[in-house]
Amino acid sequence: QIRYSIPEELTRGAFVGNIAKDLGTDVAKLAAANLQVLSDSDSQYFSVNVNTGVIMVSERIDREQLCGQNPRCFLHLKLAIENPVEFYRIEVEILDINDNPPEFPSDEVSLRIYELASLGARFPIQPAQDPDVGTNTLQTYHLSANDNFNLNVKARTDGGKFPELVLERALDREFRAFHYLVLTAEDGGSPPQSSKIRITIQVLDANDNHPVFDRPSYGARLVENSPLGTLVVKLNATDVDEGPNGDIRYSLSSHNSAALRQIFAIDEQTGEIRVQGNLDFEEATVYEIEVEAKDMGSPTMEEHCSVVVEITDVNDNAPEVILTSFSSTLSEDALPGTVVAVIHVRDRDSGEQGKVLCHVSPDLPFQLRKDYEHQYSLLTSTRLDRERVAYYNVTVSASDLGNPPLSRHTILPITLIDVNDNAPQFEQASYEVLVAENNPVGSVLVTVSAADPDSEQNSRLSYSILRAGGTDPGLDPTRYLSIHPTNGQVTAKFPFDYEQTTYLQFHVEVSDGGSPALRNRTLVHVFVVDQNDNAPRVHFPRAGEDSATQFRISPSIVPPALITKVVAIDADSGRNAWLSYHLVEATDLGLFSVALRSGEVRITRALQETDASEHELLVVVRDAGEPPLSTAVTLVVLVEEKGPEALQGSEARAADGGGLPSITLYLIVSLVLISAV
Repeated sequence: QIRYSIPEELTRGAFVGNIAKDLGTDVAKLAAANLQVLSDSDSQYFSVNVNTGVIMVSERIDREQLCGQNPRCFLHLKLAIENPVEFYRIEVEILDINDNPPEFPSDEVSLRIYELASLGARFPIQPAQDPDVGTNTLQTYHLSANDNFNLNVKARTDGGKFPELVLERALDREFRAFHYLVLTAEDGGSPPQSSKIRITIQVLDANDNHPVFDRPSYGARLVENSPLGTLVVKLNATDVDEGPNGDIRYSLSSHNSAALRQIFAIDEQTGEIRVQGNLDFEEATVYEIEVEAKDMGSPTMEEHCSVVVEITDVNDNAPEVILTSFSSTLSEDALPGTVVAVIHVRDRDSGEQGKVLCHVSPDLPFQLRKDYEHQYSLLTSTRLDRERVAYYNVTVSASDLGNPPLSRHTILPITLIDVNDNAPQFEQASYEVLVAENNPVGSVLVTVSAADPDSEQNSRLSYSILRAGGTDPGLDPTRYLSIHPTNGQVTAKFPFDYEQTTYLQFHVEVSDGGSPALRNRTLVHVFVVDQNDNAPRVHFPRAGEDSATQFRISPSIVPPALITKVVAIDADSGRNAWLSYHLVEATDLGLFSVALRSGEVRITRALQETDASEHELLVVVRDAGEPPLSTAVTLVVLVEEKGPEALQGSEARAADGGGLPSITLYLIVSLVLISAV
């Protein structure tokens, strides 16, 4: 048996050995003996040059493929020679060369390690494989430098080497969530070969970190009355944990009051705090909101912060007017400067917006006096006159200094109390009254009327007729007249007789109900108007009630001779005293005539013998009143020779008027003169 040793992976034709030399045989003899090389395997890795006796490599030899991990690898050949037939056994040891690096199953491996893993924990890594043997196979591992892991190589009894990572320093996912290591496997060849595997270690999170706000407290500034939904601030909290451990929910802390919770709301996802209620600077100038952020780990971890919200004042409050003291009634004789009201003003806003100025209309008899900050007094500025203005609505205007300013108007109703400072005034300075005589008793002659601009008791009027001065009771008008004390109606106590009294004057006094009372007077002129209440009275010729007056005329009287003249008077006046004379009846109506106005009785034609010697005339004297009144007188005319004497006698009787009043004589004379004309 012949043994050779060659390394693997020799090229074709590579020298293995010289069989002729090793057998001690001549080369020519080997060639003549028909030398053949037979292999035990299916492959012919070797061939022999019969001319030289050299065994050569005829195919590539891969030791790892032939023998695997066996420490020694042999190929067996048989050498056959003819003449005579001989067999020689040849053993070729294939020596390993370092032609294979160690190889990991993959280029990269991932590990998931809990960040709270205990120190010393081991984490196996799949080993590398090296098909070489001996020193050329895998000899060691190297781990890249890192802060947390060391390498431990575990050797098995079969010579295998298994790497494992050993945790030497605690993991912190929040500090480093991934660790990237490189594990190198190296054989013992010369030069050595190696391969690497990348190890990615993902540190699994544990809820070991609480949420952290990006600042310990937040500040915001809002104007009051901000609209609902106004963003106050957006909070930002972070949790370096991951997953649910780092999922943060925001909420208002239970330390906040219920009132604050009604004003502010927070979005649990975004951390946005928004306005959901009314912001009123006058109720609170600063709000401090306690907020908490919780993660969703188990158990949960939380963190707190405070948000200070400053409210900026806006001019949203009108001034308030408060009456500290107020009298709604005021005497009209109050002196200027009289205090009517004490007013307190305030404005719930701040700064200039809270400063208040007050004023009243300059057209009113009132003014404001500033007593001190926030207090004014309302005073009368001039004399008051209830009769001119009895009621005032005083508008007190309070305005702040905001921009734009706000104002409030308060109306103070002030009623003036009357003072008896006005005397009654008659509607007329004097009255003229026409009163028909024979008026009924109690008839109203005139109504005097006065007015008093004062009010109530001061304007309650009482009328009276003043007595005339002197001691003559006939001059006292209260004998004839009376006046109603409240309505001023003047009535007659007796009927008036024009023929006795044609004119009367008196004073009416009116007094008010004030204390002291004020008075005034008016003069009343009463003119009695004549009524046709007197019939005419015949003064000539005089005759008894049942007798007639006789007159004698001569038969030779020449017309239109005056026979007589009927003289009558009427005590009335005016038309009522206008008299007319009428011949109503006569023995011969054509013989005599009576003048309508003068009452002269004349003969109208010459007497004839056939005429009667005695003529009776009925003369009616009628006035012009309505209805007219009349008086009749009967005249008897006798025709006699002594007519002139009779006429003279008649005239003498006419002249002998006796006791005629002088006015009657004047009337008769006047009538005679008129008739003469």
